[in-house]
Amino acid sequence: MQSLPLYCIQGGNIKTAEAVKPGGIFAGGCRFEAFSFGSIRINGVTYEHDVVIDRGEVRKRKKKPSKKFRDGFGHTPLSTEEKIPWKCRRLVIGTGTGALPVMDEVKKEAKRRHVQLLVLPTAKAIEELRENPEETNAILHLTC
Repeated sequence: MQSLPLYCIQGGNIKTAEAVKPGGIFAGGCRFEAFSFGSIRINGVTYEHDVVIDRGEVRKRKKKPSKKFRDGFGHTPLSTEEKIPWKCRRLVIGTGTGALPVMDEVKKEAKRRHVQLLVLPTAKAIEELRENPEETNAILHLTC
């Protein structure tokens, strides 16, 4: 697989990491510093697995509860069986390059909870996280 270039977001623009210093506050005070295929750096910590951002806290996405749905999607989807960070007004889901399926039950639950749901490729999701950061949580898939 080909590695994607590192990006930083500064002043609303995405530039290569070499072009700007790390910056950009989002999602309850998290600082996004770099993203490439399979890796993201937030607040100086590099993660090489999917992450959940819940009111400024970053944790590993625990997708095991969703694995039982994998055969129906060809990829482990995001399901309501997982611990989704619902305590927000907006939930941004980064789908990697677009391969992470989001089950209809997640969309229905977001609507029931009156949470705006944005499902975007991860690079675009990171850009979106700059808007209303104090009211936005995220789930970011880092590959495919």
